[in-house]
Amino acid sequence: MDNRILGLHHITAIADNAKRNLDFYTKVLGVRLVKKTVNFDDPGTYHFYFGNENGTPGTILTFFPWEGIGKGTNGSGMATHIGYSVPKGSLDFWKNHLQNLNVTTEEGEIFGEKMISFKDPDGLQLQLIEPLVEDNRKVWTTDDIKDENALKGFHNVTLTLKKADPTIKVLTDILGYDLQKQEGERYRLATDAIDTANIVDIIENDTIPAGRNAAGTNHHIAFRVKDDNVLMEYREKALSAGLSITPKINRDYFYSLYFREPGGVLFEIATDNPGFTVDEPLEELGTNLKLPVQYEGMREKIEGVLPNLS
Repeated sequence: MDNRILGLHHITAIADNAKRNLDFYTKVLGVRLVKKTVNFDDPGTYHFYFGNENGTPGTILTFFPWEGIGKGTNGSGMATHIGYSVPKGSLDFWKNHLQNLNVTTEEGEIFGEKMISFKDPDGLQLQLIEPLVEDNRKVWTTDDIKDENALKGFHNVTLTLKKADPTIKVLTDILGYDLQKQEGERYRLATDAIDTANIVDIIENDTIPAGRNAAGTNHHIAFRVKDDNVLMEYREKALSAGLSITPKINRDYFYSLYFREPGGVLFEIATDNPGFTVDEPLEELGTNLKLPVQYEGMREKIEGVLPNLS
């Protein structure tokens, strides 16, 4: 069990305005800013991590808020929808809460699970879902969003692809997912290695144009493993399957591998270790600007060019 993929670790998306992005996720959706750092490859850009109190894998949505990047286009070859698990009976709260803040919502159902859909300020497609299986994860609460309504973490992620089969093969043969259901053009895969954040849906439609990465789109999705020993086992599996995969990369809060699956979506595999308290205590998560060690000597310059969040 310990050497299996443990569902989703995090999802990373792109935003335009950093302050607007920060305010929407912390104030409107009520999740915690668990880490405020910078993009490893572009230290003049923030990298925000949102999650529950501890930043538990499976709750972490991260953003590169590139100021002025402009709006992207969702389409095939992308993770197009992020599904959050919410407590049973909370959808009416969320519908009213969002509509009171001028966020348009739409009610729906996927594989028997009720949900509401909406977009964040950049157009990222989000879904709040009441899962059929009880979700007991500990939540982060705010003055406006209490335990009975708060987001639990991810329920699923949806990939939109021209062809489903090659991606299903990667998910089943390499990552250990099982194909559970199909309704029309939608497939549902899940792993029983964990009870939450364990679902990948695929929409197969060869008429949808390719997407374009910019604000309001997902950059990549990351799958979770226990530690870097297991991580390297999956590197060997990917190489044996003929996939091009990176060496191990230290992302400060986890170790990662990246590869692009046949449908075009960038996949990452990320470790639980060392976690978000490696450089600041639990009670201070997200309050300080934490820099990768290679940029610490440039702190004053970096702080001078980062967007104002006040």
